[in-house]
Amino acid sequence: MSSETICKIVRQYNKYPISDEDMKKLLEIAGDYAKVKNYVYQRYSGIKSLAKLYPGYTIQNEMTRSGLREGLGLPSVYFYLAVFDALGAVKSHWTKTKADILKAVNGNEKLSDEEKHFLRYLLKVNNAFESALNGSPLNLPGEVRRQYDLLASKVDTHKMENYLRRQVRKCHKQPHTEKLEGFSITERAYRYKDQGIYISVKEKRKRIFIPLTDNNSYLRQLYIRLIPEESRIELQIPVDVAAKKHEDYDRHVGISVGMTAMIVTDQGHQYGEAFGVYQKELSDWLRSQNAVYNCNKAANPGRKKYYAKKKKLEEQLHSYINQELNRFLREEKPSIIYLPRFPNSGSAGKGKRINYYSSMWQRGYIRERLLLKCREQSVKISEVFGKDISNECSQCGAQGNKKDGIFVCKQCGYETEIKENAAKNAKKRGENSRDIQKF
Repeated sequence: MSSETICKIVRQYNKYPISDEDMKKLLEIAGDYAKVKNYVYQRYSGIKSLAKLYPGYTIQNEMTRSGLREGLGLPSVYFYLAVFDALGAVKSHWTKTKADILKAVNGNEKLSDEEKHFLRYLLKVNNAFESALNGSPLNLPGEVRRQYDLLASKVDTHKMENYLRRQVRKCHKQPHTEKLEGFSITERAYRYKDQGIYISVKEKRKRIFIPLTDNNSYLRQLYIRLIPEESRIELQIPVDVAAKKHEDYDRHVGISVGMTAMIVTDQGHQYGEAFGVYQKELSDWLRSQNAVYNCNKAANPGRKKYYAKKKKLEEQLHSYINQELNRFLREEKPSIIYLPRFPNSGSAGKGKRINYYSSMWQRGYIRERLLLKCREQSVKISEVFGKDISNECSQCGAQGNKKDGIFVCKQCGYETEIKENAAKNAKKRGENSRDIQKF
């Protein structure tokens, strides 16, 4: 076994349908949990609260004094988890905002190199970012302050700070939740016993008992997902497991990810041959449903059936993706996988149906699951430079033509399936180049 540990989510389920009375008590906690989160979002997601976000104890103390917990009658074990869940979401939104602004800065041709450097510095240093937005005194340690002064001397700082504020107004969105999907719970609020779990509710010294389908017990923070329409819950438990080490996993494998066959290897082996069918079913159904809904929104106030069907199709697709990724690792036995960097989803000009299908491509989910499964099995994965990887001949390196799924080299006459050629190039580039990103 490898010494590396992987965090996985283990799930537990109720053995019998949950009574309406017990589900009502759980939904009441979830409702109050959402109210606390929205209160934090509204009060602390703006620029004036940037100084309070790290480490977050100031916000915790202010929330204690706010009287919200007493007003809701929510036990502290749920109240403070909701506060820190909300703080985590606020921090994530600010991280995304900074990433969006950085992208805008790098793509702005009107900014000089010095201005871009200065703006990147502001985005990187929290105190400088906060000072630029709020106009508050700049408090930086010696060497960092000297670097700031050097960069600031080359630009109009007032102009740059105004630009940064405009970009924040454009990119930053206040989080909000309306879904009563569930809530987090610490070990102080539950107890495993009698092949089930006792969960604290809002009534003092009262717990509801839910029989479970297994005898496993855990002692850590859990998440309780509520599914009231089916009278059931799902317990989500993060656990650390050791990564597996396989002595017979010794091959170098180049792969190409597509929208028809999910994975094609450099040997021409295909995994997820029905991926395109699942993907097309989901995208075609969503496109047709959204077209109908957008034409007559007033007559379609509820979308309960829509979300249920969408969830079902997505779960089928994701289940198939995971099944085929497992089969790929089990049969190919790789020690290292060479993967072209995934392209953007841009496909404008190819028709509405194809554009919609391309925008729904699950490449992000495939990459995320592949990275996780490779870590679980101690398999290295390297992303290689992807430009022209499907246009270049894997035998001689010349540019070729693609037609009807076949690549034909104009120089040496080599013919093969397009995705297999791309997979061969991925392996070739990975083994011959140091320009790879390893995970």
